[in-house]
Amino acid sequence: MRKRIAQSVLSAALLISLSSVGQAAGSGSVLIANSTQHFDAKGKPPSPFTAAFQEKMRQTLPFEDERDFEEAKRGFIVAPDYTQIMAEAGHVAWDMGSYEWLLDGETYNTIHPSLQRQAILNMAYGLYEVVPDKIYQVRGFDLANISFIKSDSGWIVFDPLTAKETAAAALKLINDTLGARPVVAVVYSHSHGDHFGGVRGVTTSEDVASGKVKIIAPSGFMHHAVAENVYAGNAMTRRMFYQYGVLLPRSPYGHVDQSIGKNTAAGNLGLIPPTVIIEDSFEELTIDGVRMEFQSTPGTEAPAEMNTWFPDLKAFWAAENITGTIHNIYTLRGALVRDALEWSKQINESLYRYGVKADVMFASHSWPRWGNSRIQEVMRAQRDAYAHLNNQVLHLANQGVTINEIHNEYQLPKSLEQNWAAHSYHGSEEHNSRAVINRYLGYWDANPATLIPLSPRDSAPIYVEMMGGATPIVTKGRALIDQGQYHMAVEILNKLVFAEPDNQAAKDLLADAFEQIGYQKESPSVRNSFLAGAYELRNGIPQGASPKTLTPDMVTAMPTELWLDFLGIQLNAEKTEGMHFVVNFVTPDNGERFVVELSNGSLTNIKAQQADAPDLTITIRRADLEQVMMGKETFEELFASGRASLNGDPASFYAIRDSLVQFSMGFEILPGTGGYSLTAKQDPFSMPEPLVLP
Repeated sequence: MRKRIAQSVLSAALLISLSSVGQAAGSGSVLIANSTQHFDAKGKPPSPFTAAFQEKMRQTLPFEDERDFEEAKRGFIVAPDYTQIMAEAGHVAWDMGSYEWLLDGETYNTIHPSLQRQAILNMAYGLYEVVPDKIYQVRGFDLANISFIKSDSGWIVFDPLTAKETAAAALKLINDTLGARPVVAVVYSHSHGDHFGGVRGVTTSEDVASGKVKIIAPSGFMHHAVAENVYAGNAMTRRMFYQYGVLLPRSPYGHVDQSIGKNTAAGNLGLIPPTVIIEDSFEELTIDGVRMEFQSTPGTEAPAEMNTWFPDLKAFWAAENITGTIHNIYTLRGALVRDALEWSKQINESLYRYGVKADVMFASHSWPRWGNSRIQEVMRAQRDAYAHLNNQVLHLANQGVTINEIHNEYQLPKSLEQNWAAHSYHGSEEHNSRAVINRYLGYWDANPATLIPLSPRDSAPIYVEMMGGATPIVTKGRALIDQGQYHMAVEILNKLVFAEPDNQAAKDLLADAFEQIGYQKESPSVRNSFLAGAYELRNGIPQGASPKTLTPDMVTAMPTELWLDFLGIQLNAEKTEGMHFVVNFVTPDNGERFVVELSNGSLTNIKAQQADAPDLTITIRRADLEQVMMGKETFEELFASGRASLNGDPASFYAIRDSLVQFSMGFEILPGTGGYSLTAKQDPFSMPEPLVLP
């Protein structure tokens, strides 16, 4: 198995030509299905319409261009003698072998041929040389790559993956292969968890505190690393089940890839705060003999992100701004809409400042590109794809095309369709085009009929009644599916499922339509969403656990103000009708002071202030508060032990506590699929466990 995976990219181009291609992540129990048999008893094979669609894609896409495969195999040194990496907790943190069926040379009509190509490219596993005797990468150990720059006395590590265990395995692999060297610096390119979470696998807090190891990050890193997924973290984690397909079996009928890597490791996520912050747009540092110029790119793939230029090596590190895919402008798990135009402009800045003289471009995902003409080609393709998306969507919007139409109108130009670097695997043209309109014009299409719509559960019954009830809808839905009219079938069957959540026949039929749409999608984010929806309609929400991210490091890094803001989100305003309390909140060990006020059903806070006549003063050490935030202790336990105190009328504290909702991510998305709790935490003051993903 190891040899096959290690050599996967060596033979991938041949596989493409010959075949005409052209988990419960938190628990570690990865589901792997037989590649020839559907994992779901109700699952369907690809229809003749889906098979015809896939064949059309094989005939029209540029499969003769095999340069990506040549680049992905270049510099291969060694693969480890294992395909699984175990977590310290005892489960499987990473399992590259669970995707080995992709290397069997089969053509799968359940997978868009372009996506199958990308999935094979992402099977690269092991240690690779990027610049001789200077820059190396370990790929296939996590969703991201980990890069090692050889300095005068050690390694400078770029983006230490998601998990301590996978990062430690990567460091061991390079040290065992090339000779042991100490880590002298770590660079976080940006604020997503798969780019910093494994830091404790390559260094320690003690070495950082002593100055032995520097940690370098862009301005705003700490805030965004913690804050991005907190406010809506519970909903984001539930939606992650769809975008990332984390509970889908790894199978031609299920999860095949995540476009920027195979999947996300399920180990220990940590965070050591940076000691060097890049504040300027361009800033040069020399670390242990390695000269680097950092280009800050806020507002692109992440709100805090930076590229790096190595002038002495003519090497450009593109972070996650330029990878093997057009990225998400709107990420389906949920996040603020990104700025496609700014992204294009930052790539253009990189192109003219570095790309015109670079000999190699490498990144935190995908594979490097070598040769100046090739680098400029890829940079221009991605620059133009983001610019075209922004400009042409707005071109259409300014002629009256709405957010509810744009995904059926916007098209990438043919020249970019024929360039693999401009394909939207992580994003999709459909949902990215809607995101551009949402960024500039919002969600409303300017039709008053859609400004204050009924909820789907309220509107669906009248549609079903006017269509004559369930029987003719099911009959028509089945006929549409038999004709390959899957989106049309979804339009009517979705109404029936919302009107009759217990109608399993309707749910199964809707799942059949979802499944065929999923098979046909190039973007795994979109594919996973449809296939996860199909699974839940047929079987209910799968019981599983999300990757654990609420580690001590993340809680320590979380500002008290952010935690207080989240309490305001948890508040059930109906329970606080008519209440008004003013509370002074003090954490003496770090000198923080807040006024927390409950008024008009809103819980607000202001930092560095104290009310003159509060109803209550709560005093608690920040270190003890962190135990509450992690659910390890309660306020009541701390009050009883004297480690926290209430001074004043305790009624305000208990009124707030009893009005807080402890969110569960097991809520229904599709009606009639059942809900369940994924958390055992009972204390309402403890934080949820969001997953920070790109």
